[in-house]
Amino acid sequence: MPSAMPDFDVLIVGAGISGIGMAAHLEMLSPNRSYAIVERRDEIGGTWDLFRYPGIRSDSDMHTLGFVFEPWKHEKSIADGPSILEYLNRIADERGIRPHIRFGHKVIAADFRPDEARWHVTVELADGERKRLTANFLYLGAGYYDYDDPYDAGFDFSEFGGDVIHPQFWPKEYDYSGKKVVVVGSGATAVTLVPAMTDKAAHVTMLQRTPTWMFSRPAKDAVANFLRKVLPEKIAYGITRFKNIRMQDFTFKTARNKPEKVKEALHRRIEKVLGPGYDKSAFTPPYNPWEQRLCLVPDNDLFEAIKSGRASIVTGQIAKFERDGVRLQSGELLPADIVVTATGLRLAIAGKVKVSLAGE
Repeated sequence: MPSAMPDFDVLIVGAGISGIGMAAHLEMLSPNRSYAIVERRDEIGGTWDLFRYPGIRSDSDMHTLGFVFEPWKHEKSIADGPSILEYLNRIADERGIRPHIRFGHKVIAADFRPDEARWHVTVELADGERKRLTANFLYLGAGYYDYDDPYDAGFDFSEFGGDVIHPQFWPKEYDYSGKKVVVVGSGATAVTLVPAMTDKAAHVTMLQRTPTWMFSRPAKDAVANFLRKVLPEKIAYGITRFKNIRMQDFTFKTARNKPEKVKEALHRRIEKVLGPGYDKSAFTPPYNPWEQRLCLVPDNDLFEAIKSGRASIVTGQIAKFERDGVRLQSGELLPADIVVTATGLRLAIAGKVKVSLAGE
């Protein structure tokens, strides 16, 4: 073994939820270990700092997405991006994690040297300079998608006369007031964007190739908010977390064992807002609930936007993008000044870090 000590016992890649969580556990459970977090951006938060599109929020409740060791204190359990960032920043400051973060450090490669029993990690700084850090353990908390390139659905926008935006790179202070917007996609991002953009847009259309199962629930957890008033914070948080995990487990198993029953329950929730005459086909996928993930609709915001006439859902295949909108294979033209491509993310294994063993 080499006599020189490594730079750190643990090197954490990424200052998002995973990286901050690992650092907090090291502080609690292994306080004598040295560690550092290397983060390519200038702020902590990862996904929640990168994504700035209208309405950005979690579609998981924060009593289960949040850390077991840190109670979620906000009134809304379905939280927006800024609230999640505040949560992470508070943890980083209160637990002494921030001084361990090195911003503007992009990890390029990580080579494990068996003869030294340690990692040699190459990082690139903001000015292009590269340097090497060594560590006994390497923890990859860089997420699972490509920060540089979103998924390309292969659309040709050469004839389209308006703006094309991908939610991953939403322009700062972008003004869509009075515009006709078509959001392509029916996943969590589209379901979030459509009702959020109706505040200023003339009309927002969600264009889906295939419907998605949608589940509505209140953004505020009444039980959690009541328990916080009558019990110590950590006990209230623990009970709420236990309740939500059990309920999610029950819902998933019911969907697998009695799919028709769950379909009926989901449709009843939508009908309660939109009325018996709503287009059920727009909310009925060709698969059973939880064969793909359900989309959460907090406080019925998407359904309320459709009911008001400010938003609509169209199911169809895209033929081409024309100057004034989207031409469907059915021949229908959806007028659009703006097209938002909520078509997904590109997966990236290990944060695109080149990992090797003794150079191999």
